[in-house]
Amino acid sequence: MKNQLKTSLLLLLIILIGNSSCVKNDQPIYKSFGKVNYPVTTDDVAMLDSIQYKTFQFFLNEHHPEKGIVKDRAASWAPASIASTGFGIPCFAIGAERQWITREQAAEITLQILDFFTKSVQSPDTNATGYKGFYYHFLRMNTGTREWKCELSSVDTGILMMGFLFARNYYNLDNEVELQIRELSAALLSKMDWNFFILPSSSKYAHTISMGWTPEEGLLDYGWFGYNEALFLYILAAGTGMENAEQSYDSWLATYKWDTPYEGLSHVAFPPLFGHQFSQAFIDFRGLGDKYMKEKGIDYFENSRRATYVQREYAIENPKGWVGYDSLCWGFTASDGPGNSYNFENKKFEGYAGRGASGANNTIAEDGTVAPYGPLSSLPFAPEIVLPTIRSMNEKYGSKIWGKYGYLDSFNPTINWVNNDYIGIDQGPMLMMIENFRTGLVWNYVMKDSVIQTGLHRLGFEYLK
Repeated sequence: MKNQLKTSLLLLLIILIGNSSCVKNDQPIYKSFGKVNYPVTTDDVAMLDSIQYKTFQFFLNEHHPEKGIVKDRAASWAPASIASTGFGIPCFAIGAERQWITREQAAEITLQILDFFTKSVQSPDTNATGYKGFYYHFLRMNTGTREWKCELSSVDTGILMMGFLFARNYYNLDNEVELQIRELSAALLSKMDWNFFILPSSSKYAHTISMGWTPEEGLLDYGWFGYNEALFLYILAAGTGMENAEQSYDSWLATYKWDTPYEGLSHVAFPPLFGHQFSQAFIDFRGLGDKYMKEKGIDYFENSRRATYVQREYAIENPKGWVGYDSLCWGFTASDGPGNSYNFENKKFEGYAGRGASGANNTIAEDGTVAPYGPLSSLPFAPEIVLPTIRSMNEKYGSKIWGKYGYLDSFNPTINWVNNDYIGIDQGPMLMMIENFRTGLVWNYVMKDSVIQTGLHRLGFEYLK
């Protein structure tokens, strides 16, 4: 009887920790608006079904059978990535919702992941899994410890924690596995020592969250400053009790760059598309703005819509004369690339890079390489241009860019090059954003969490009138 009472009280506590009903009465309620209201044809449905199913196979086949951690990429040599794992957690749930695996299977994999991180070594040692509640960017698949000399990563740990946050809301049944998922998720979310990662006032990036730490070099004196994929990180930090989160967020906002690359498309610029997508794969920003965005009169969802349209306009303009660019072939974002062995004349090619284009005067590593996940991860923002783009890519390139796990990561028509790999942090947002477009699934479960509710409130987010 005592054990039953203990279990019941624990279950109640965990439900309260993860439920927005704990939110203070005087703060607004932030919500998911569900699926995107945009008409799709039966052919579109079949196409999206196929893309999601094949993309899901990456996570099903490339996670560790006991630890649950997901590989960084499909290549045989690849270690696990904590960000791939964080994106993978909602992807397993999507697989269950679409009946590609059972809910029980998805829950078991998720519990494996949580159990692994709960039991992993937290230490300043060079061969640990994490430290101060954060984790190393890459982990060895066989041991689950630090690979190479990678950094203890704030943003990649953040993505992992967002996966845990989703899990503790989605897995809400009263059974032992789902109870453990909620219990372990709450515990791991509570262990992040944000003070360890805040840069001092003497830093060029004062008060921002440092990008990383290594036992060899200490804290990296380079912070997450706006605007990029780390928007969610400040919300997560504020929601999990980081001291002076408001001051840190002000430092982030102070470095925003408002730009008008094309008429009618003014927005906070960040050339690679992934920076406009990663946070919104988890958080429904429709209608939401902070003090900076309220002054500009647009919300973050609209900001990403404009960034998506800017890339299309850039492809039409095609100032560097790359082959293949047009209104139906664009998507410049972090991806693999051909590398400099393909250089010819004045054409220079990058390997893996954070490619991006925000108008002709603001590009990063833009070398004619297109990543299909780029437009697809913007599907909720601009379906009217994304769906025709993907249909056109299918018609023009077909099986050349399609394989075991759906779209190969990237291709370059100028030199007839196609990548032969799949990358987890590209596969995950693509699968999640297609699902958000279709059902709002990830948004629905993340937005109700008290961490998100508190974080948004502390940082001054409000719905624009």
